[in-house]
Amino acid sequence: MELLDILQDPQLVAQFQRSCGLSLQPKDEVNGVASGHSSAKTLQAGREKTAGVKGVPQENGHKPYINGTCINGAHRQGPVRKYVVRNYLLYYLFRFAAALGQEIFYITFLPFTLWNIDSFIARRLIIVWCIVMYIGQASKDLLKWPRPSCPPVVKLETRVEAEYGMPSTHAIAATSISFTFLLAAMDRYQFPFVLGLVAAVFLSTLVSLSRLYTGMHTVLDVICGVLIALLFIAVTSPIWDSMDHLLLTNPICPVCAVVAGFLLSYNYPKLDHYSTTRADTTVILGVGAGTCVGIWITNLIGLTYVPSGVFPLGIPLITYPMLLKQLLRFVLGVTLLVITRYIMKTLSLKALGLWYKVSTQDVLVRQRLEIEVPYKFVTYTSMGVVATSLVPWIDYLLEL
Repeated sequence: MELLDILQDPQLVAQFQRSCGLSLQPKDEVNGVASGHSSAKTLQAGREKTAGVKGVPQENGHKPYINGTCINGAHRQGPVRKYVVRNYLLYYLFRFAAALGQEIFYITFLPFTLWNIDSFIARRLIIVWCIVMYIGQASKDLLKWPRPSCPPVVKLETRVEAEYGMPSTHAIAATSISFTFLLAAMDRYQFPFVLGLVAAVFLSTLVSLSRLYTGMHTVLDVICGVLIALLFIAVTSPIWDSMDHLLLTNPICPVCAVVAGFLLSYNYPKLDHYSTTRADTTVILGVGAGTCVGIWITNLIGLTYVPSGVFPLGIPLITYPMLLKQLLRFVLGVTLLVITRYIMKTLSLKALGLWYKVSTQDVLVRQRLEIEVPYKFVTYTSMGVVATSLVPWIDYLLEL
């Protein structure tokens, strides 16, 4: 228990941040500027304004929130604390690493893998990612362990500040994606396994450390996130081939995926305040359900990608025509996803507004369970179907 208390201590996170050149601005500084440094960058109203040099005081997390507190769906703000960055190399490295666990990475890397690398690997990535992320998200709201406090920790993010901390879903996602990619590819393509293992360890470690640097998790949160992902992979990897075959060929699987995904979203653990975890989880489960539907359709029409040759295959040389095709496939796919998201979000919100006789333009209305879960689930299930079936079909017609 003593070890757990140490790993959960915010001071441990603050020590890591200070060792990386990030610290709260001392109260005895003159005019808010660290001695020996000039004020070059401050954060105001969530926007950065840059002027120049090191030792930069910034607002801590823009608008800090207090875990578990809200008023009419809006989180109560705590006092603003400025912080100083003394190592910009680590600052931008860890901010970039933190982005690898956010939506922008998922909506680019996963579709790119599906359309341009290997749909076999992409299927495993998406399914594993959806399941472990649901485990992580639900665990947060069941355990209700708070995030590290400020002070002593510097907090660089605010969107998820109202969420609970245990476990780190960034660590879960980074570890599961890195090692699932490695395991799915090692018997399919020829590459040095040690190099792939080093890459997987490096990426998962970098993203995990970024959660300490940004002050969003304790060391225990991160360790548990990594262990959950590794344990899930170790337990389920022996049945991946069987599950993949079922998802591709059994017509019951898409139905089960949609029904289970919606029920899990609608019956997500309830909190006494609004949190983005339910919305994010619904998005994840919607993508997973749509993927199950889409890959079944794609296999039904005979467009499931099966490389020719004997496994493991050699990795083809990258050529300009190949890069051009990949770029065209990616641009076409993302365009269709953006259009699908806009259409399905608009239609589902209008339908729900008419059904419940409410204005879905109101943010608080859209946060209601009976509105938020259906519209997000329908929207992202549709996007999953389009990404895994319509886009490959159009690529086939256009000979891309």
